[in-house]
Amino acid sequence: MNELIDRFLQMLRAERNFSEHTVRAYATDLSQLDSWLKREQLSIEDLSNQHIRRYLAELSEARYARTTINRRLSSTKTFFKWLVEGGHVKSDPSSIVSGPKLARSLPHTVSHDELVCLLKEPAEPESPSDLRDRTLVELLYASGARISEVAALRLADIFFDEGQVRLFGKGSKERLVPLHPYALSLVRKYVQEARPALLAKAKKGPASAAAAAASTQALTGGELFISNTGRAMSAASLRAAFKKRLARAGADSSLSPHAMRHTFATDLLEGGADLRSIQELLGHENLSTTQIYTHLSVHHLQETYKQAHPRA
Repeated sequence: MNELIDRFLQMLRAERNFSEHTVRAYATDLSQLDSWLKREQLSIEDLSNQHIRRYLAELSEARYARTTINRRLSSTKTFFKWLVEGGHVKSDPSSIVSGPKLARSLPHTVSHDELVCLLKEPAEPESPSDLRDRTLVELLYASGARISEVAALRLADIFFDEGQVRLFGKGSKERLVPLHPYALSLVRKYVQEARPALLAKAKKGPASAAAAAASTQALTGGELFISNTGRAMSAASLRAAFKKRLARAGADSSLSPHAMRHTFATDLLEGGADLRSIQELLGHENLSTTQIYTHLSVHHLQETYKQAHPRA
């Protein structure tokens, strides 16, 4: 079982180009399934749909969240589909098993007043880190990017002449998203003024050759966002910078960078953009994922109805 799981995870990396974060999630889920099989003295060849239902029931009794249970089931389904395709098992017992239904919650967006405060240009001169954080927030709102996508951005991914940014979404799928002129000008200002100043804060004489190489790479065309210590910022450090900006603006502290993505999509919809275009900009694989934003824009739907219905 462990060998099969390792081979499956390697396939996710090599063939499906899944991120390490996603692969770790699969590894965790399948490790839990393996532990349950050993406890029940079952092999994957013995597993039936009744066994899987019992496994899910035990997770529910242990008060796991429904989202977690559904993720465990999804990982199991993907694993067994691979096992069947590879001839490791004869049938997929998980194919007819359904997970618990989820209450669909609406995305959390940033209010207009909070957005104005977050994006406001200060009257006093900004420090390099303050300019970086404001650029981060502006870029999130201008592109609808995920925080992981922003963390992966490099200087070469900003096309100033074309007015576009290149993003790599789930499965490393590439998409080009237009940026409005103000966002482009702010990114340019950050790159020309704040980024070099942040890079200069890197410690003199790095402790290792690897650290020296990383510093040189960032200086010559590496990652876009640089920390206060002159290093490339991870998704976690970018989230912390976003929270810092929230506190300074006096905005809702529960907001996340993903709320900017939701706000981007909702504002586009209310501005008259069609769902297909929003789907492409967000990098959604299925239109059904994008349709959730129609629930946030009742006014837009009412106006569309009035314009389109013959008797309206």
